[in-house]
Amino acid sequence: MSLTNRYDFVLLFDVKDGNPNGDPDAGNLPRLDAETGHGLVTDVSLKRKVRNFVALTHDQEQREPTPGEKRFEIYVREKAILNLQHQRAYSALKLDEVVSVAEFALAPVQELAPEKEKASGKDKKRKGSGEDVNKARDWMCQNFFDVRTFGAVMSTGINCGQVRGPVQLTFARSVDPVIAQEHSITRMAVATEAEAEKQDGDNRTMGRKHTVPYGLYVAHGFVSSFLAKQTGFSEDDLQLLWQALQQMFEHDRSAARGEMSTRGLYVFKHDSELGNAPAHALFERIQPKLKEGVTAPRVFSDYEVIVDEANMPMGVTLLRMA
Repeated sequence: MSLTNRYDFVLLFDVKDGNPNGDPDAGNLPRLDAETGHGLVTDVSLKRKVRNFVALTHDQEQREPTPGEKRFEIYVREKAILNLQHQRAYSALKLDEVVSVAEFALAPVQELAPEKEKASGKDKKRKGSGEDVNKARDWMCQNFFDVRTFGAVMSTGINCGQVRGPVQLTFARSVDPVIAQEHSITRMAVATEAEAEKQDGDNRTMGRKHTVPYGLYVAHGFVSSFLAKQTGFSEDDLQLLWQALQQMFEHDRSAARGEMSTRGLYVFKHDSELGNAPAHALFERIQPKLKEGVTAPRVFSDYEVIVDEANMPMGVTLLRMA
C-alpha cells in the first residue's frame, strides 16, 4: 500500500568509548566540526547501517525468494559491481542492451548479453532507449529496497536512470562538543618472520585507536509520500525503515563501535501528503539537554530529552518509536 502521509523524524543515538564514524582524510579520527568541536556522523554512514540491517534480516528470504520480485535486495552493498546490477534489470526484462566488456572489464556482463549479439562478435556500449530505461528503473525500484528508499544514480554505463528517494537523512550532530581521544594499542604478534627477527622474538606490533568517550547525536529525516509513489516505497517498507533505525546498532558491533545505541526515534506524522507544519518547527520540539550539574557527560542518563507536545500543530501527530 502506497504512502498517503508525510513524515518527519528525529533520531537520537549515542556512542560510548567508540568511533561512530571515522574520517579517512584525518587518519580515521572521529568526524568533528572544526569550529565548534561537535561530533558528526554522515548520512551515508547511517544509510549504510540501514542497508546492512535489511540485508541481514532478509538474507534467508533472498536465498529462497518467492516467485516474482525479491523486494529486499540491496543495491549498494560491499564489493558490489553496480553495472552488473543494472545489467540484471535488462536481462530480466529481456531488453536489448549491450555492454562493452573491454571498457568495463566485466566478463559476466558479456555472458548476460543476448545470444545474437554474442554470436555476431559485437563489442559495443549502447545506452537503452528512453522507454527501456524507464522499465529498467522500475525493475530496480521493485527489487532493491535501498533504491526505492534512498534513491540512486544508475546511469553509469548501463543506463537504469536516476531515482530520487522518498527517504532522506541529514548528518547527525552531537548535542555537545566531543573529544576525540587517541590510544596506543599493542598486538602480541607480528605479520612476518622478518619483523620477528628485528625484534629478537619480542613479536609486538604497535597501533593506534581513536574513540569518543561519550557523545549523544541527533539526526533528522524526511519521508515524502509523493516520491514514495514514484519508487513504490510502501507502508511495509516504512515499517521496516522504523525497525532498522531502532535496531541497526544492535547488529553493527565492532571493536571501534562496541557501544552504540538508538536512544530515541520521534516521528511526526502529517495528516496530509503536503504536510501540516514545516519540518524545522517540529524538530525544535525535541531538545536533548545536559542535566544541571553535569559538565562531562559519560552516559545517556546525564541528559534529559525535553519533548514539547503541547500545542502540537493541527494535523500533526507525534509517534514515539523508541
